[in-house]
Amino acid sequence: MFRFPSVLLSRRLHRRELSSSTTSHPPSLPLSHPIYLIWGSNTGVGKTLVSAGIAAAFLLSSPTPSQFHYLKPLQTGFPSDSDSRFVFNKLRQLSLIRNPHIPLSASHRVINVSPAVTASNPLAGEEGVGPPPELLCKTLYAWEEAVSPHLAAEREGLVVKDSAVLETLGECLEDVAECGAGKERSEVLCVVETAGGVASPGPSGSLQCDLYRPFRIPAVLVGDGRLGGISGTISAYESLKLRGYDVVAVVFEDHGLLNEGPLMSYMRNKVPVLVLPPIPKDPLNDLMEWFESSHYIFSNLKEIMLSAYFERIKKLHDMPREARDIIWWPFTQHKLVPDGGVTVIDSRCGENFSIFKVQKTEVIAPQFDACASWWTQGPDAIMQTELAREMGYAAARFGHVMFPENVHEPALNCAELLLQGVGKGWASRTYFSDNGSTAIEIALKMAFRKFSVDHGLIVHCHEDTTNERSTELMVLALQRSYHGDTLGAMEAQAPSSYTGFLQQPWYTGRGLFLDPPSVFMHNSTWNVSIPEGYHLESLKGKSITFASPDEIFHKGRDKSELATVYSSYISKVLSGFRGSNNVGALIMEPVIQGAGGMHMVDPLFQRVLVNECRSRKIPVIFDEVFTGFWRLGVETAVELIHCVPDIACFGKLLTGGIIPLAVTLATNAVFDSFIGDSKVF
Repeated sequence: MFRFPSVLLSRRLHRRELSSSTTSHPPSLPLSHPIYLIWGSNTGVGKTLVSAGIAAAFLLSSPTPSQFHYLKPLQTGFPSDSDSRFVFNKLRQLSLIRNPHIPLSASHRVINVSPAVTASNPLAGEEGVGPPPELLCKTLYAWEEAVSPHLAAEREGLVVKDSAVLETLGECLEDVAECGAGKERSEVLCVVETAGGVASPGPSGSLQCDLYRPFRIPAVLVGDGRLGGISGTISAYESLKLRGYDVVAVVFEDHGLLNEGPLMSYMRNKVPVLVLPPIPKDPLNDLMEWFESSHYIFSNLKEIMLSAYFERIKKLHDMPREARDIIWWPFTQHKLVPDGGVTVIDSRCGENFSIFKVQKTEVIAPQFDACASWWTQGPDAIMQTELAREMGYAAARFGHVMFPENVHEPALNCAELLLQGVGKGWASRTYFSDNGSTAIEIALKMAFRKFSVDHGLIVHCHEDTTNERSTELMVLALQRSYHGDTLGAMEAQAPSSYTGFLQQPWYTGRGLFLDPPSVFMHNSTWNVSIPEGYHLESLKGKSITFASPDEIFHKGRDKSELATVYSSYISKVLSGFRGSNNVGALIMEPVIQGAGGMHMVDPLFQRVLVNECRSRKIPVIFDEVFTGFWRLGVETAVELIHCVPDIACFGKLLTGGIIPLAVTLATNAVFDSFIGDSKVF
């Protein structure tokens, strides 16, 4: 009973693992000719018959010389159940029937096979008939046992990483483009047939709908015409759509149950549903008559595939011009956007965009999203799918519901997680909004109310003070700060290019803005740069350097001479400021000032500043819209600067960029400052 783990370990030690021979990189998808994925709602629904039928419609009815590529990335039950050989053989047979005097030139190749296949069925690896082929069939990876690829890979010693499958498939797709060089777009067609159903595992265990997602190849879904097939087909379709695949058609075998009716109704006629005649069950039947009777359906399917391809190409070319005509981009001087300067993003997968490029030929190519789409992105490709699924569930369950005096499960769960995570140890209330800038304005309102209550600015809380002139409160903030682009948020940040007259004519800068010391690295040494205005006599001749970031963030620095210098500077500036009594909030980005230029502020300075504000009963706001949720390697910057705020704002990574959502966390003391007998209060 205790042998099982050791057996697994032994298998893993002796298995053959295929991975990329070079450093793995995201694949590109050539667009010079149409390429489609053939998916099945389940195993045994006729994917290979559909692939062969499309090939026949494309090759055997074309008035001009054409080229068809059939790719089978994963094949089990090999070689007795080789789908690529089936397509190869059937097309040659059909060719002899339709064009007996002009035999079809074809090739068949197997690239990688498991040791079990090699031992029992030695193969030459490639066979062909005739001149340069019109039909090219390839099997990329093959296993002998007719089971799911992840089981066959484990049992037969040919374990293949997802990156290797994608790289090999990418090379084959590049071959398709090279073979079709010089041909018209409509003269080359490639289908990539998957194994089993949409969610069947690949050799690594990843679901195939996730495995092939980096390519986002348009799909033809082979549905199920049997009893229960409506449900299976819809489930497969939704799994593909959830991951961002475009399904251009659904096709299935007629079993006399009229499954097409409910399927067309469900898809609202947005996706064509084609029905094939019943497939003969006699294993000795060569299916030639069936292919002939299905010719019209497959010709129709071929035209749908070609039409969808040309429509996609046209849209990709037209989008930049159309966008320039009607879209007003943020943070963009449109006059400076050159012709050809608009990037067409086809999709996103993990940390990469898939963008449309016109090089020697057209491709959908990966491009690393270096700024994480303004710091909103964090999830990998699998998490992206999980987020999409959760978002779909919440949208389907609730749609949009009003929130005041109501509660629903997702909001309550999210609030609890936030208080147990980024707000642990200090926050007790969550206030949801839709973006970081709004969260900041909410935080300012909270802080000003708390300050007003603590300093006696609100005396008659139960009275309507709508027409009273209130004290003009100000913020204490840092130079190079950035807290958003709404009017109120901009007032809380120092003058900069973001707040100039051309950007914000109303801007006055309602605050006192300190010039903070910054941290930088030079020659592997961490240095603190202190601006002018600090009294550094006690530190003259001393180098303010550190060997590691751990030293920079160590709380033991509170007893250093530099801490005293910081405290004196802050106290002096505040005392000398005419409006110091009206400073109603400290707002700062802890550790890193993002949009202000990626400046790292000395955490000791920020900690001393927080302590000074505490002594003056000035509420403290941390703007963690950029820094929160592990962006700095910790869940919250509180862990780095060793002090807590009264209020904190989070956004961006809160939803992984899937939907706009932000939150303002606050202490009970801040919340209690809003409690009163009147709704106006």
